[in-house]
Amino acid sequence: MAYEAITLETTAEKLAVLTLNRPESLNALNKTMLEEILHAVNSLSKDEKARALLITGAGRAFSSGADLQPTSPASMDGFDFGQALRDHYNPIMLALADLKMPIVTAVNGPAAGAGMSIALAGDIIIASKSAYFLQAFVNIGLVPDAGSSYILPKLIGPARARALMMMGGKLPAETALDWGMVYEVVDDDKLADHSLDLATKLANGPTVALGNIRRLIQNSENNSFSEQLALEAELQSATGKSEDTLEGISAFITKRKAKFAGR
Repeated sequence: MAYEAITLETTAEKLAVLTLNRPESLNALNKTMLEEILHAVNSLSKDEKARALLITGAGRAFSSGADLQPTSPASMDGFDFGQALRDHYNPIMLALADLKMPIVTAVNGPAAGAGMSIALAGDIIIASKSAYFLQAFVNIGLVPDAGSSYILPKLIGPARARALMMMGGKLPAETALDWGMVYEVVDDDKLADHSLDLATKLANGPTVALGNIRRLIQNSENNSFSEQLALEAELQSATGKSEDTLEGISAFITKRKAKFAGR
């Protein structure tokens, strides 16, 4: 499929790079972009060439959130915002959560509204020093969506999450780092190379193990301790049967660097 609002490339190192590509609108999420993101993520779930995903934005923003430019008060009469979530945003967030490969997000500028939700879908989130995060929903009289009311309290705690959502103010990248919301903050001119290097390392790692680490983390919040121990045992049994486990143990014993194949 030829994309108009995003680009999707897979490097020789088996890294898929998805770029939100409407820089003139600060990568605002219109219908075309949303449909293309979902198509791209679903295609990666069937692509044996890709073993990790890097998501970033073109230009000076990650994403300014939903594209409201075509909206007018007249066009809003009877409009169901919840149906837009069910049709477009929720499927994207679920597809990202279900992806069996690690996700890195490189936040290169503003990440607002649903754009912030996509940024927070990364397993490893790296932000530039000029980046900021914004729960913009309350500023236009809406509630948080695209999974932010689920993700944010788990990342930064309910007190801070409530304040961000209710106050609708900007959260600078450095504060996001202090709060444990992002993994790293780097100079603006180093973000692209640094995030590419980190994501490439994941793409060359033990993909089965990395995918199952995602599943463990996703379940840890709601599982009891005994349930989490049981899930660890279940996934360790499955992971231990992978080719990469055999390679990893063999490399450890022979004191060489493992060459994981992602199987």
